[in-house]
Amino acid sequence: QVQLVESGGGLVQAGGSLGLSCAASGSIFSINVMGWYRQAPGKQRELVARIISGGSTEYADSVKGRFTISRDNAKNTVYLQMNSLKPEDTAVYYCRVVTAAGVYYWGKGTLVTVSS
Repeated sequence: QVQLVESGGGLVQAGGSLGLSCAASGSIFSINVMGWYRQAPGKQRELVARIISGGSTEYADSVKGRFTISRDNAKNTVYLQMNSLKPEDTAVYYCRVVTAAGVYYWGKGTLVTVSS
């Protein structure tokens, strides 16, 4: 089993910044992909950003140029720096990791609220 602990959510005004982190622990043999998803009220969960073990990244078009994903492999931790936040970024943000065996794990989520 892998446990994911997310932190860093909260309330911020539009135009502000927040940083999220997600630390993985437990039976970690090889984490391949680490990423962030979000789910706004009444909407489906969507990919925000993900980073592969080699360092390549992928972002949703809506966050390109504003959000930056990074990871610390030694700490099994993934980060999401969110700048120039907009009210439409309001959502519960979930961390997800995928192991080399293709097994994926979700965090419990952290709420990000952006006020206008």
